[in-house]
Amino acid sequence: MIGKRNREMGLLFLVLVIALIGFISVQLSRAPSLSTEPIRLVALMFLPFFALHLLERRLATEADPLLLPLAAFLTSLGTMMLYRLRPELVSRQSLWITLGALGVLGIFLFLKDYSELENYKYLCALLGITLLLSPALFGEEIRGAKLWLRAGQLSFQPAEVGKILLVIFLAAYLKDKGRLLSLAEKRLLRIPVPDLKHFGPLLTMWVISLVILILEKDLGSSLLFFGIFLAMLYVATGREMYSIVGCCLFLAGAVACYLVFGHVQTRIDIWLNPWQDVAKSGYQIVQSLFAIANGGLFGTGLGLGYPHYIPAVHTDFIFSALAEELGLAGGLGVLAAYLLFAHRGFRLALETKDEFGKLLAIGLTSTFLLQALIIIGGATKLIPLTGITLPLMSYGGSSILSNFILLGLLLVISQKTAQGRRM
Repeated sequence: MIGKRNREMGLLFLVLVIALIGFISVQLSRAPSLSTEPIRLVALMFLPFFALHLLERRLATEADPLLLPLAAFLTSLGTMMLYRLRPELVSRQSLWITLGALGVLGIFLFLKDYSELENYKYLCALLGITLLLSPALFGEEIRGAKLWLRAGQLSFQPAEVGKILLVIFLAAYLKDKGRLLSLAEKRLLRIPVPDLKHFGPLLTMWVISLVILILEKDLGSSLLFFGIFLAMLYVATGREMYSIVGCCLFLAGAVACYLVFGHVQTRIDIWLNPWQDVAKSGYQIVQSLFAIANGGLFGTGLGLGYPHYIPAVHTDFIFSALAEELGLAGGLGVLAAYLLFAHRGFRLALETKDEFGKLLAIGLTSTFLLQALIIIGGATKLIPLTGITLPLMSYGGSSILSNFILLGLLLVISQKTAQGRRM
C-alpha cells in the first residue's frame, strides 16, 4: 500500500517537473527574461493533485497509483497550451481544477461503496436524459451546435455530466438484464439472434442519439452516447449481434439525417472536402491540418507556432496546437497517455468481481477514451468534426468537473477492488 502511494508521489513530481519546463519555455518564447509567473501558475495547478494524493494516503490507500498521475499529466499539458494560447484563462482553469478535486473529495467521503449508486439508477437515467436533451430546448447555438446552457455570464455543457449519469444507469440496468439480453432464442441465417423484444433498449438509445443529432446538431455527442452504450452492452451480453445491429442502426440514422437536414450535410461535406470552401465552412479544419503538418516530427517549439489561426483552438483544437508546437512525437505522447489511462480502466474492470463495478468501470473508461478519440479524429479529419472537448486538456469548467468525477469514481472502484482481492 505504501509502495503504491510512493510510486504515485514520484510520478506526480515527474509530471510537475515536465509542466514547469513547459511553462518556462512558453514564458521564454515571449520575453528573454525569466519571471516567477510560470512557477506560481504551476503551483496553483498542482496543489489540488498533491492534495488528492495526501487524501488517498488516508482514505484510499490501495487505489490505482497511475490514474491520478496520468490525469495530472494530461491536465498540465492542456493548461500549458492554454497558457500559450489564452494566458488570461489559466487562473480560471486552475479554479475549475480545484473544484474538480473537491468533487473527488466528495466521492471519497460520501461514496466509499460505489454499489450504493445502483439504488438510484432510474433517477440517474431521468437526470441524465434530461441533461442530454435540455440544450435542444433551452440551449444556445455556438458554431452550429446547440450544446450549451447559459445563465448570464455563466455557461454550462450539460451533456458532460449527463453522460456519467447515464453510464451509472446503464451499468445497473445491464447488471440486472444482461443475462436475459444474452439469451439467443432464434436464428437468422444460422446466426443466433435474441428475441425481438430484447432489442427495446437498443432501439431506445438509438432514438435518443438521433434526437441529439437532429435537435442539437451535434454528431459528436450523438456518436459518443451511442458508442458508450454499445460498448457496455457488448461487455454485459457478449453478443456481437448487438454491436453489429447497433452500428447499422446508427449508420442508417446518420445517412437519413444527411439526406434530410442541411446542417448534417454541411458537416459531412466539410469532412469529405474542406477545400471547397476554405474561406468559410472549411477554414477551421484546414487550419488544423496546416498546424499539424507544420509541426513535423518534433514540432516548432513551444510558443513558436501559429495556432492562433485556428478558430476555437483552446477548446476544440487544443490537440492541433500541441501537435504543431511539439510535433508528431508530442501528439503520439498525448495519445499514449489516453491509451494508458484506458488500459488501467479496462484492467480495473477485469479485476473487479461484482458485475455492477465491472460495467461501471467499462462505461467510464469507454466514455473517456471514446471522447478523446472522437475529438482527435475530428481535428485530424479522420472523422467529421465535432464540438465535444478533449478530456482534461480542453478549456472548460463542465468538462473538467465531469472528468474529475469520472476519475474519482474509478479511484473508488479500484480501492474497493484491491480490498476485495486482499480479503
